[in-house]
Amino acid sequence: MEDYAARFDDLFFSLAQRRGFREYLTGLLAPRERNKTITCLAGAEPVAGAGMPAVQRLQFFLSESPWEVEQVNDRRFELLREQSATAPHDGGVIVIDDSGDRKGGTATAHVGRQWLGRLGKTDNGIVTVTTVWTDGRVYYPLHTTPYTPAHHFARGRPDPAFHTKPQLAAALAARGKEAGFGCRAVVADCAYSVSDDWYLALREAGLAYVVALKPHRGTWAPADQPHTPIEAAHALTWRDARRPGDWTPVERHFRDGHTETWWAADARLGGYGPDSPCRLVVATTDPAGLPEKATWYLATNLSHPGAPHAATSPHPSADLAEIVRLYSLRPWIEQSYKQIKDELGWADFQVRSDRAIRRHQTLVNCAFSFCWDQWFAPLGPLDTTAPNPCPDEEPERGTGLAPPAPTVLLAQGLTSHPLLSWLTPATTLTRWWRAWTDRDPPSELQALIDAVTTGHGIDLYRRN
Repeated sequence: MEDYAARFDDLFFSLAQRRGFREYLTGLLAPRERNKTITCLAGAEPVAGAGMPAVQRLQFFLSESPWEVEQVNDRRFELLREQSATAPHDGGVIVIDDSGDRKGGTATAHVGRQWLGRLGKTDNGIVTVTTVWTDGRVYYPLHTTPYTPAHHFARGRPDPAFHTKPQLAAALAARGKEAGFGCRAVVADCAYSVSDDWYLALREAGLAYVVALKPHRGTWAPADQPHTPIEAAHALTWRDARRPGDWTPVERHFRDGHTETWWAADARLGGYGPDSPCRLVVATTDPAGLPEKATWYLATNLSHPGAPHAATSPHPSADLAEIVRLYSLRPWIEQSYKQIKDELGWADFQVRSDRAIRRHQTLVNCAFSFCWDQWFAPLGPLDTTAPNPCPDEEPERGTGLAPPAPTVLLAQGLTSHPLLSWLTPATTLTRWWRAWTDRDPPSELQALIDAVTTGHGIDLYRRN
């Protein structure tokens, strides 16, 4: 953790800021006892411990201390690009989405009564637009920005400062490209397919897209032609797997190693077609039945390989298998929500200002990226100068090697015995002592805390 945090030191102006950065990351990565509010991160009691110096230091670091959140995020990007295992490449995608979390009251920035997809209903909360880069092997957040509802502006939706979620998402995707995170396409669900501004912004940024369409959303077409994506899919010819007609088999590869055969086809709907700059690709497990939960209707500006304009298109052409592969990467943003929201406390902040909210989200992203940094980091030598709390036991991976401390990837949702063996005692012992007294711990307890923080883990599951 110290090695990782030290790479950000030049972005902070004082020792207090650098210490706050380390304490915040450690608190986010520590095992969850309750919602990761500032009192929890500082090891204090909720409410009653809000006035403790450790809590006030973190509160000041997050809300008032003069450091630039964009510089911290840019440094995180540099570290991701430097490591070959996490460096972006043109085969990945930028996934865009928005997610809402319930927040009470009206004083918090960006709060309002709006649709919260995470809850599946309209409620009082904050919605954040997010971009994630992934190639199916690694994934990490790029940029985030809270969506500000129209009632926060003097003129409502006509106000020039108001931006819709599709407009914010397109701007974030363009920023990801400018930051060096190239991609094959921008991928989004059907909520973004209805915004003309979204398509226009992506075209101006030179980005390809693969976006889902609502099956029954109508479009203009002659009376004798299909008017919805599902009608266009039913117009395709299909008999059986031996005589597929317009359909082509494609293999989908899943994370656990198994594969499934899907069927894909270029359909015609209004201005969509294989010989048009915009294509409608239908992918399904059953072309005859078109099951609702296993059928995708995808719009893309990636040209068909045989289209007349493919040679002049700004984006390389893509066959049906490539289109299906690109959209199949979209669920990785849902996986990132599980880790960022549920494990790292994305929505647990107890601050009201826009500045503090954005800082909290950036620090959560830094903690997430630390997991990748440690997952791919080579093992180093064990610190032999630190006291060993278990002198009769050998290190877990052989003499002279450090135990695999944080080298289990939290970003994949895995619980690591080695990770918990040093992080849990270090934070828990410190919290217990602070709750008991303000004095320094005795030398024996301090030696134990120093030992676990330098890589000598304790078996948390031993039964005596």
